[in-house]
Order: sequence, then C-alpha cells, then structure tokens
Amino acid sequence: MQTIPVNTNPPYGVAIGPGLLKDCGRRLREIIPPCHMAVVTDSIVGPLYLETVTESLKTAGYTVSAYTFPAGEGSKNFTTLSAILEFLAEEHLTRTDCLIALGGGVVGDMAGFAAACYLRGIRCVQMPTTLLSAVDSSVGGKTAIDLKAGKNLAGAFLQPAAVLCDTDCLKTLPPAVFADGAAEAVKTGVLCDETLFALFEDGTLKADPAEVIARCVAYKAGVVERDEREQGERKFLNLGHTVGHAIEKCSGYTIPHGHAVAAGLAVIARASEALGWAEEPLAAWICACLRKNALPVSAEYAPEALAEAALADKKRAGGNITLVIPKKIGLCELKTVPVTELLPVIRAGWEA
Repeated sequence: MQTIPVNTNPPYGVAIGPGLLKDCGRRLREIIPPCHMAVVTDSIVGPLYLETVTESLKTAGYTVSAYTFPAGEGSKNFTTLSAILEFLAEEHLTRTDCLIALGGGVVGDMAGFAAACYLRGIRCVQMPTTLLSAVDSSVGGKTAIDLKAGKNLAGAFLQPAAVLCDTDCLKTLPPAVFADGAAEAVKTGVLCDETLFALFEDGTLKADPAEVIARCVAYKAGVVERDEREQGERKFLNLGHTVGHAIEKCSGYTIPHGHAVAAGLAVIARASEALGWAEEPLAAWICACLRKNALPVSAEYAPEALAEAALADKKRAGGNITLVIPKKIGLCELKTVPVTELLPVIRAGWEA
C-alpha cells in the first residue's frame, strides 16, 4: 500500500492498495474519533461492499447508518441530494459526525455535495470503487450535481478527510466501466508527460493499476495544492471536458462520462492540429492510445449540437469560454475564445 499526501487546508492522504475496505474502520480511527458514520452508496456498489464497510466501521467503534440510491448519472440531481440530506437529518448527524462516499464518481459527487451542505459542512471520506473515481474524482474536493441546463452546474468544494482506494474493487468492474476510468487516466498522461502517457500504451494500466492510480493522484494532488479553487492551473484538468460534457448532455447522459471525455479529448486534439496549435502526429498518437484502451475517438452528434450544448458549460465566462488545448504530450495551453468561435473549433476536430 502507498499513501499520496494532498497538502490542502486541511491536508489529507490518499491510501491506495488492496484490502482497504475490510480495514477501513481501523484506518479511519487514526484520524477520526468514534462518531456516527453515514455511508452513502448506490444500488450497484451497495450489494458488493456495504456490508464489509459497515462491519469494519462498527468493529472500530463507530455508529453506522447507510443510504442507497439508484445507480447512474440520472440520480445526480436535486431529488437525490434532498433525499440524502433528509436521511442525514433523520439519523441526527451532527457536525462531529462524518459521511462516507462508497462508490464511483456519481456517489462521490452526491455524498460530497451533501456533506458540504449539511449543517454548512461536515466531514466526508471518499472510498472510490471505480477506476475513474480512483484516478480523478475522489481527489481534489470538487463535488457537484447536474441541472437540466448542463452537467455539474451546482456544487461545492469540500476536501475529504481521507481517501481510501481499495484496488481489489477494480476486479469487479465490467470492461466498459474500467475503460471509462482509463479516459481520465489518459487525460492525465497527456497533461503530465510522456512517461506517464506511455503507461497507457504498454498495458501497465491493467497489469499494475495501483501504480498508475498513484501516479495520476500524485499529479492531480500537486495541481490541487497549487490551485485548490480552480482559479488557474487546475483548469487544465478539464482537458477534453468541454466537448465531453456536451456529448453527455446530447446523449441524455446515456454515454458514460469517461467515454464522453475520451471523444472530447480526441476532438480537441484534432482541432489543435487543424488550427495550427499543435503539430502532427499528436492527434493520431492520442487517438491510438484511446482506442488501445477501448475508448471512442468520435461522437455521433453534429458539431452544431455539441457547440450549443457546450454553451452551458461551467467554464464559460460571459461571452467567452476557456478551452484546454493540447500542444504536445506534457504541454497544454489554456485558450480563452469567444463563444462564437467554439463551433469552428469543434468542426475542425469533428470526425464522423
């Protein structure tokens, strides 16, 4: 097992390794005294891991209650958030208590946002069970829900008290769900350097996921430490997300987040080459890596539909929107363009 420190205020650690769910109670006792632990999970993860986590917490001296909501992006809304908050109130949680997010990215977002809202903020522990939540969404404190207008448009920053990433959970993931997480990992490789990017080309991700998770978390931790509230450098982590979120919205959120981000990354890489911001063969290199990890490199939606959906993106500021432009592996640029230029950019990178 290894632990990656995240030196925010307050600081916390991301523990990565096998068997962490069975041992979560003992590990959490090192940082959180006995209290009421409310575990929030979904209908897929709950049957797999809720009993293990509950027993470990009770053995360590915690009082435990649990709330389960229907799995999927369709639950990432105010209705589910309200239900979780009512549950916390019914269970009489106080500011000395703690909420645990047991699941993937949707669970982490929902539980984290609820913890940020309830009593104006209580502690939250993230226990990611998917590759996507392990390499990305469980770290950094961003929580959000979707609105009808777009993805992640209501949310809050709340750094977790701890992150326990049990790599044994990856063994239960269907191939498509594993690939979904690979998209965020590949994105991190494009941002970081060729050494990390190569791990997604040579099969290391599947052979040694713990090492790849640790590398991705360490990179993101450094970015978050320098820009916790996304005022500058942290915006780079949105690489592929402007078009990716538009793809999700156009699909009615039937296309998973990682698959949409992969297609969005491919679109912006091709656009970067076509518009003279990057040189060949960057796009081909990125697309080959995405395909190797069972990810799409195009979207079925027309550029006009994607541009319209992207106008609700949270990265828009007035009449401008900030795009993350890949120039080469390990070097990206933030480019703020008028929203009227978004459609030409998407057209430049669109591929049927």
